Amino acid sequence: MEILRAEFVTSAAGPEGMPASDLPEIAFVGRSNVGKSSLLNKLVNRRALARTSATPGKTRLVNFFRIERRARPELWFVDLPGYGWARVAKRERGEWQRLIEGYLAGRVALRGVLLLVDARRDPGDDERDFLPWLAERGVAVRLVVTKLDKLRASEREARLRAVTRELGIPREALVLTSAQTGAGIDALWSTIDELVARDSVGAP
Repeated sequence: MEILRAEFVTSAAGPEGMPASDLPEIAFVGRSNVGKSSLLNKLVNRRALARTSATPGKTRLVNFFRIERRARPELWFVDLPGYGWARVAKRERGEWQRLIEGYLAGRVALRGVLLLVDARRDPGDDERDFLPWLAERGVAVRLVVTKLDKLRASEREARLRAVTRELGIPREALVLTSAQTGAGIDALWSTIDELVARDSVGAP
């Protein structure tokens, strides 16, 4: 995938700060420290387009990036705040949840959500609850397993079976990736293009 331009556009703390766009948007969401920023950077061949942090929960805004590719539709990536075990006050975590839900429920340009799951961890209530919430709103979602390189080859199938069992999805529905080695990046771009081709939220 040849990236002609990848640029940060803006951050928003609420719907009023979210930019207007007539380009398709793909949202990245997952637990804090799941590797969203690293994976986004790998997709666009940039080291620091999206900021990474060793401190879970550091991303507290909705971040918008404009991506231009050769011979492919232009699109926006949207990096949503991490959720789950971030070390922040319960009240603040509730505000984050409202911010995420406000974006997902009201963004006309949204074509789909990439729900990231760490290969080393079992999905929790957040992931299990999030899938039907998106389905009720007609939002397409694809499951992306991150940090595959952190597992030994002998561990992988057992861990992937655990993910599919917890979320009730088939094994072939998972997109397996590693931002460290680049594994699965081409497959993830194919998934993104499939979502971009949808007419709108709620399309089949």
